[in-house]
Amino acid sequence: MGLLNAMARIADYLPTAAKPRVKPSMYERLFWTGIALVVYMIMANTPLYGISTAGPEQILLIQIIFASNRGTLMELGIGPIVTAGLIMQILVGAKLIDLDLTDPENRKIFTASQKTLAVILAAFEAAMYVLSCRYWMPLGNPVTSCSAAWHVRLAVWLQLFIASYLVIVLDEMIQKGWGIGSGVSLFILSGVATTIFWNTFSTVTYRNEVIGFIPFMIQQLSSGRGLDAVLIRPGGRDLVGFAATIGIMLLLIYLSNMKVEIPVTSPRLQSIKTRIPLQFLYVTNIPILFIGILYANILVFATLFRTYLASTVPSSIVDLLAKYDPNTGRLIGGLAYYLASPNGLYGALGDPVHLLVYSVLVFVLAVLFGLMWVEVAGLNPSAQAEQLVSSGFEVPGLRSNPKILERMLAKYIYPLTILSSLIVAAISVFADVLGAYGTGTGILLAVGILQQYYTMIAYERTLEAYPLLRRLVGE
Repeated sequence: MGLLNAMARIADYLPTAAKPRVKPSMYERLFWTGIALVVYMIMANTPLYGISTAGPEQILLIQIIFASNRGTLMELGIGPIVTAGLIMQILVGAKLIDLDLTDPENRKIFTASQKTLAVILAAFEAAMYVLSCRYWMPLGNPVTSCSAAWHVRLAVWLQLFIASYLVIVLDEMIQKGWGIGSGVSLFILSGVATTIFWNTFSTVTYRNEVIGFIPFMIQQLSSGRGLDAVLIRPGGRDLVGFAATIGIMLLLIYLSNMKVEIPVTSPRLQSIKTRIPLQFLYVTNIPILFIGILYANILVFATLFRTYLASTVPSSIVDLLAKYDPNTGRLIGGLAYYLASPNGLYGALGDPVHLLVYSVLVFVLAVLFGLMWVEVAGLNPSAQAEQLVSSGFEVPGLRSNPKILERMLAKYIYPLTILSSLIVAAISVFADVLGAYGTGTGILLAVGILQQYYTMIAYERTLEAYPLLRRLVGE
């Protein structure tokens, strides 16, 4: 707790967004949410000053999860915020840090410490990008010998760090009441929407072919070719991927509205019977998000070992993590290769072994991460039973005993956890194999975020339409 309190005190001295004295109206909050989005989009399209190249090609999955854009002020994206949040949540959920997040004072310490950790990670990640000579030509050892002078590298580090800190402040501003939702969700949604829009409508050409599916289809049909010309093409952005994108979105909307209901009764309410709904997709998109983060970290460590520890770490271990073709620089083996999704039907059919191993790994890891998240996030049967008993609810025919209720809930929660983990894994694999725009993980995140925003906006409009209801809920 000593280190945690010190980190919380550091956050008090960092520039931050003040909480509004009076809660803004819904339209004011929408306005400030829009402003935050515009600022993020400007930074995501502003190149870093002082770099000679945009750096190595960024993996699309990493770009979506971290809402980043290579060679721009948003090179790091929301990576520091997401990483800091996951570390703190896991430490608290695993009881390695003794904090009761239902206590306002402990919650304040948790939030402040998380901000400090995000700032530290932003500074560290920016330093690693600069020290590895990512944007310049290395002249031997990248740390000491680089084509860029040290003052140029320092300027790039400052740009990356300040932009990342501004993202942290924008996220704070939205969560403290100036906006709706969170900056993290907003920026991820923006990145996925941009990718889908680009793959659908872009008129940019590459090797004499239009990138966007709609212009490509118009180009092919106007030249007298049939639909078979746009059905499948290398790199995706074809009719199969377009149909898969729409179909998977509709499927996710349907599944996310399904509930599993448990009958309960409350003696406090004269034994009125009701039902506690559990979401059918109980783990939502968390397992797939964790797989994406694991994949990103494997690539980071493989690059770190290859760049800085080549003399101490055997090449066989590095290749086990990620193996690259020395001529093309493409990923051709290692764990990272098999965690990378096939690039549409062409990639899947061209390497069936990759497809098989990738599918098995995703299914196994999704179940493991799903079960882990349920335990860490307080969604397990024991935590849910305690909440129900403390609220005065009990299952008809059973005594008000947390242990009995826990055993009964376990019959629902653990099968739901495994089933929902397998379902989101299957959707992600299916989307990636068919070349869905924005990747399966991106679509899972985007649909979930859109539904959250719909629920929040509907809630805010209801409270504004019925002021008495606002007083009843304590707002």
